[in-house]
Amino acid sequence: MMRLQVPGYEFLSQGSTLHYSFSGSGVNVLSALARFGHTGSLVSTLPDNPVGAAAVAYLQKLGISPSYINRSGNYVGMYFLENGFGARPSRVTYSNRLESSFNTAGEGTYEFEEIAKKHDVVHFCGITLAMNDSVRQLMKSFAKAVKDNGGTVVFDCNYRPSLWGEGGYEKAKSHYEEMLYLSDIVMMNEKDAMFVLGMKTEKKERQEQVMDLIPEVAKKYEIPVIAGTNRSVNEDNTHSLCGFLYKKQSFTFSKTFTFSVYDRIGAGDAYTSGIVHGELERFPPEKTVTFAAAAGMLTHTVVGDTLMSSENEILRAMTESVDDIER
Repeated sequence: MMRLQVPGYEFLSQGSTLHYSFSGSGVNVLSALARFGHTGSLVSTLPDNPVGAAAVAYLQKLGISPSYINRSGNYVGMYFLENGFGARPSRVTYSNRLESSFNTAGEGTYEFEEIAKKHDVVHFCGITLAMNDSVRQLMKSFAKAVKDNGGTVVFDCNYRPSLWGEGGYEKAKSHYEEMLYLSDIVMMNEKDAMFVLGMKTEKKERQEQVMDLIPEVAKKYEIPVIAGTNRSVNEDNTHSLCGFLYKKQSFTFSKTFTFSVYDRIGAGDAYTSGIVHGELERFPPEKTVTFAAAAGMLTHTVVGDTLMSSENEILRAMTESVDDIER
């Protein structure tokens, strides 16, 4: 997607300029993993015009291979970002997504079997699942090819109400369930379990709901690893973030990080990249979940959707206080 951001904290109705960049859940996860030393490719379709060329150049700058990017069509999906401040949350407005080159790519566009044979892990997200029936079918076919070839399927639930529309939870449930049955690592929280999957709990506190519902999800869909976060906004406008990891029928929670927010978008993708990295490197659960939470925290400190910190910087942020200047 193309991200179009109003400068500072203005509304679209106030601003007269926009800053553009390219992002998306897959882009954010891949670019972070590239910084951690992994290699990866984006499977997508971009327009065959200068906008598509600019997007490819941007991906390469992030360390992402464009080998599986198809070039056809005329449009790229866009979203407009208005940064929140204080009591006012940030606001994202999607545009031109249904007509984008990615959403209109037909069956046979991608060689999923060949791609699956060459990659150990493939990441999918619920934002893609919300697009249309054609995209959903392509996504499920790709996930099945990954499973058939012994790869690891990562699925981030990423439910977006504005993309599913009225009655969205009912529309989404069966598609989410198909992906969950194929998944090895799932990113979700208690709200996904309650609203998308229709699960019930008598618990009132968020952490209690997580501990009540997530084991049931793991058992029903036979998911080895489930991870997610609990965020709160404090009275002084700082945010607090705590991550959880459910693996081998046991919960591990990170410490709670409290921080100021410079740019809110992309934190969940940074957290996902931290979980995937920890699993690939076989970190202990305590290190994996705290690494992921620290990655999520650091993403809030830079402009843009993508994590810009190295593994060493995140490891340091897990234990050290903030310095004034590094010299």
